[in-house]
Amino acid sequence: MQISPIPTLSEEINDIRLRTADIVANRIIPNEATIYAGGEKSKKLRKEINEEVKKQGLWAPHLPSEYGGMDNGFLELAYMNEILAWSPLGNRLFGVIAPNSGNQKILVKYGTDEQKKKWLIPLINQEMESGFSMTEPDSAGSDPRSLKTTAVKEGDEWVINGHKIMTSNGNRADFLVVMCKTEDDSDEGGANSKMTQIIVPTDSPGLTKVRSVPIWGHTGGDHMEIKYENVRVPLENALGARGSGHQAAQDRLGAGRVYHCMNTIGQMWRAFDIMVKYSTEREVHGGKLETKQFIQGFIADSYMDIQASRLMTIHCSEIMDKEGDARVDISAIKVFVPAAGTRVVDRAIQIHGWRGVSSDTPLAGMYQGFRTLRLADGPDEVHRILIAKEILNRYHDGLSWDFGV
Repeated sequence: MQISPIPTLSEEINDIRLRTADIVANRIIPNEATIYAGGEKSKKLRKEINEEVKKQGLWAPHLPSEYGGMDNGFLELAYMNEILAWSPLGNRLFGVIAPNSGNQKILVKYGTDEQKKKWLIPLINQEMESGFSMTEPDSAGSDPRSLKTTAVKEGDEWVINGHKIMTSNGNRADFLVVMCKTEDDSDEGGANSKMTQIIVPTDSPGLTKVRSVPIWGHTGGDHMEIKYENVRVPLENALGARGSGHQAAQDRLGAGRVYHCMNTIGQMWRAFDIMVKYSTEREVHGGKLETKQFIQGFIADSYMDIQASRLMTIHCSEIMDKEGDARVDISAIKVFVPAAGTRVVDRAIQIHGWRGVSSDTPLAGMYQGFRTLRLADGPDEVHRILIAKEILNRYHDGLSWDFGV
């Protein structure tokens, strides 16, 4: 990893990038195998790195300073995350890992003082784990308004019934943020106003973890199928006002899509670095891989994919920091960046042959993650439709699209 100051950035952002790079390159990447192996040595390393990150003032870059975070805007996060994500361990060791980070942001914005004390603070301190329970097996994932899980008010409790799938971090979570329909179809208001997010402890009677959903053939993971059968929680466990769940989900997922793209860029960068270095070392058919025109094409195409992804994501981050309308840009990077990441990693895998599909490099895991992102937080097709609708609306209003803002 070679990171230099960017002349157009502030001294503060450059300093954050350089200090982040130092920890990732010298403390995390060389120790990845040891940390993944688990055990006492792994725990000791994790603790030491956590302490170093906090000492450097780099902990929880997504959170406000009043909660021990860095209070970074989207642009600062974009430049920081592309360094953090060089290692799959980077985000967790810097105190920002989905779905906890998304739940933290929602609790900061929508949580009551009591909810923050009971759920947010322990979550920030890594004394608790959380999950997000929204997707359902029998409802279209591309249309959250079709959700069937209900929460009915009885006395001073919500009674929740429903069936969820792909509940993130569900296996380890102490509590889940569950998307529920709290209004009848006959009630006034649109579908968006009938949803509420409710905090549900995972030890609640009636909550059943049916199974860990196998992902890419891997079993025993943290994405869970969960059934809620007359699960009762206090009314005060509702996050925000009744009916605010859809907006809370959009707040969460909109930012989450940008964070995912930032992380994807960091992983693409590392995959590129691994590929180019390998091409300068590997001898094949009378010469180094780097001398083959196919490989030179791989290098050039990957450079273009990474740089285009970076600039699109940085532009989107600038708009979000200025609180502009970033809907088109969020959808654009959500479609483009994971697809570009898949292409970059696919080329790196091809160059490495058997090593590329093995666990001897991080490439196989990156490939699976990028392909999954084309479904997570809204499938590509939904985002393409949104982009087209927003642009067409401008033209129907007698305007044109301004790419400069």
